[in-house]
Amino acid sequence: MEKTLLNVRNLTIDIPVGGGTLHAVRGIDFSLNRGEVLCIVGESGSGKSLTSLALMGLLGKKITPRADEMSFDGINLLKAGSRQMRALRGARMSMIFQEPMTSLNPAYTIGDQLIEARMLHGGASRAEARARAIELLEKVGITAAASRLSQYPHQLSGGLRQRVMIAMALMCGPELIIADEPTTALDVTIQAQILRLLVDLVREMGMAMILITHDLGVVARVADKVAVMYAGGLVETGPAADVFGQPRHPYTRGLLACIPLPGKTERGAPLGTIPGIVPSLVGEVSGCTFRTRCAEAGPDCRGTIPLRGEGAHEFRCVHAEGRRVSEQEGA
Repeated sequence: MEKTLLNVRNLTIDIPVGGGTLHAVRGIDFSLNRGEVLCIVGESGSGKSLTSLALMGLLGKKITPRADEMSFDGINLLKAGSRQMRALRGARMSMIFQEPMTSLNPAYTIGDQLIEARMLHGGASRAEARARAIELLEKVGITAAASRLSQYPHQLSGGLRQRVMIAMALMCGPELIIADEPTTALDVTIQAQILRLLVDLVREMGMAMILITHDLGVVARVADKVAVMYAGGLVETGPAADVFGQPRHPYTRGLLACIPLPGKTERGAPLGTIPGIVPSLVGEVSGCTFRTRCAEAGPDCRGTIPLRGEGAHEFRCVHAEGRRVSEQEGA
């Protein structure tokens, strides 16, 4: 049986704010094996990026994550010291940030920033690290890669900066890559190429990847597992084929309904929407947080609702089982 690379159980992130405590992430679970791609989807503010920052040990000093387990290849990330986390970051765990202009150092050239990572974590000489940097820049689609090494971040377009970030994440051949909206700055014709490159590298090198995105079309193409987050919690999780083929939570179905389907959605027809707004997570949070936006909500949605389901496909909805029976009877 393959050993799990990443294991997260009951991860909670609370942030002190002026009006009380913001429950940004509320008891989420997931695991990841080598060679797998987990996609975390949900609206802005659902806790996706905070979850990834907790894994990398990059939360602010006033924010302390709590969990029953948060381990990477047997290493307890909650108890790892700053020196151990620095050794893990870049070498075994890498992150591709959403906004490269604020992630790349404007005072250093692209080459310096790429080469430093390989020399620091990989023990390579400067010449070896430079050759590796050129190789990866070419792989992510940057032409004249050698000449780009002497340029500064402000001399590159947003799309080129994002590709540099992807190359930087791959410099030391990490075992886990966390990609937070890695194709945001790229045009649609390049997005598929970059995502395919990342997925191919994951398969080829036996890495695991967590991909954070709003784009369910992207998820359908690359994910092995899907975790749908809403208001800081997991509402549905499981193999991509199950989540897309038989979505059980109303929020998941609402997200899928917002996607135009080639050949089915008429030109000019209104796209699907989810009415209402995400509730405040400051103070006490109870019951199904989606109930204020859900047409199926009832009194039983106000109580504690655990994840339920069969096998790996789980969902947090009291009406899901009844809906499944109705679908089977109507089939």
